[in-house]
Amino acid sequence: MTLDTTRLAAGELSQLLGSRLCHDLVSPLGAIGNGVELLEMSPDFPGIAACPELQLITESVSSARARIQIFRVAFGQAQGDQRISRAGLAQLLDGFSAQGRMQVQLDAQGDFPRAEMRMIMLAMMCLETAMPWGGKVTVLHGPAGWRLVAEADRTKQDPALWAWLGGEGQRNPLPSEVHFPLLAEALAEARRRPTWEVDETGAEIAF
Repeated sequence: MTLDTTRLAAGELSQLLGSRLCHDLVSPLGAIGNGVELLEMSPDFPGIAACPELQLITESVSSARARIQIFRVAFGQAQGDQRISRAGLAQLLDGFSAQGRMQVQLDAQGDFPRAEMRMIMLAMMCLETAMPWGGKVTVLHGPAGWRLVAEADRTKQDPALWAWLGGEGQRNPLPSEVHFPLLAEALAEARRRPTWEVDETGAEIAF
């Protein structure tokens, strides 16, 4: 039996793959986290909770689990009219702050379509690419749509990569930059036209 990919919408196969990978990674990460908690509570290992090695494992597992949740929304499949609450969005955005280099502030109310949250996660990844040394991002929602405004001491400018969001001269992305064409695809499917800007001390994406 072969999979008839002609029956899948554009990008749906890659979203199914993303969902499968995220699903399969969540369980072992959860098991590691549970194992660490059991070690911390065990009387056989007094003081182990203060051990720097165990703290490193705990922080790494927490960061990985947060990142998987981001990937699930950004790369996974959204079914029907799924929505995400403001609290859910705030939790996802906190995942970008897990490694301490980026601060994220949310200015939005209500709940939002999963498809829009996919665009937000992909846009956040684009801003991460522009700010590898860290910075601050404010995510705003209003009648005109979404604005993600980033500030940093310095940025990494790459016009040919950002041209995927509008412009000419796009270059092929590296695997670590795949969120740029994926965001462009998601915006096109939603019939949203983005605007963007990157300079020496910040960046902005709006749609």
